[in-house]
Amino acid sequence: MAANSILHDERMGRSAAPARRAGSRLYAWMALAAALIIFAGFARTFYLRSSFGAPPLSGLLVVHGIVMTAWFVLFFMQVWLVGVGRTDLHRRLGVFGMAVAVLVLCVGVAAAIDAGRRGVSPASGIVTPLEFMAVPLFDMPVFAALVGVAFWLRRRPDVHKRLMVLASLGMLTPAIARIPLRFIQDGGPPVFFGLAIMVVLACVAIDTVRSRRLHRAFAWGALLIVTMVPLRLFIASTEAWTRFAGWLVA
Repeated sequence: MAANSILHDERMGRSAAPARRAGSRLYAWMALAAALIIFAGFARTFYLRSSFGAPPLSGLLVVHGIVMTAWFVLFFMQVWLVGVGRTDLHRRLGVFGMAVAVLVLCVGVAAAIDAGRRGVSPASGIVTPLEFMAVPLFDMPVFAALVGVAFWLRRRPDVHKRLMVLASLGMLTPAIARIPLRFIQDGGPPVFFGLAIMVVLACVAIDTVRSRRLHRAFAWGALLIVTMVPLRLFIASTEAWTRFAGWLVA
């Protein structure tokens, strides 16, 4: 009986391995897609700014770019480590990841306020700088909630990995808004957010088809991201937000 049980466990382990590898590949592709979107959005103003003749960046913006790059590189590395079975190193690197997450929050808020103060908007003429401040400023609490719950439930890998994926994908809107494509620049917030939501929902849909069920972490996390879109658009258009944003940049 004991031998049969061991054989059964071994078979179950072997049958589960392809599913785990398929899941890791999905998250690896999403991590790569997120990194490419970040690069495309900020290539002209950060990564390749010397090639485009962009003006020098302030120290704050340089730090912001480094911190955000570190987050997405770390995101890809963590997914890769799980895929190759190095969960021990993944867990140790996770402590550093939480420190980077705190920096993302602090520097992200500071950079958003700085952009509003400098009058920067990716879609000038459609969205005012003060209105656009609502994009990164509302991204930060969503990011904090998803990462915080993911860290709290880090001993539940199925929940942890999905929330971390959503936390990263949920920050893509500012990068998408800066991609130099005419339909994006002319479309304004509906296109910015629409494309960002499409990335999130595509990840959820693929995972749902692959696992044959909608995971609750993806359901609640994606609902939070999607719900915050019309909420922030409404708030950003109000006089109260204009006064508040003006107070922040004063």
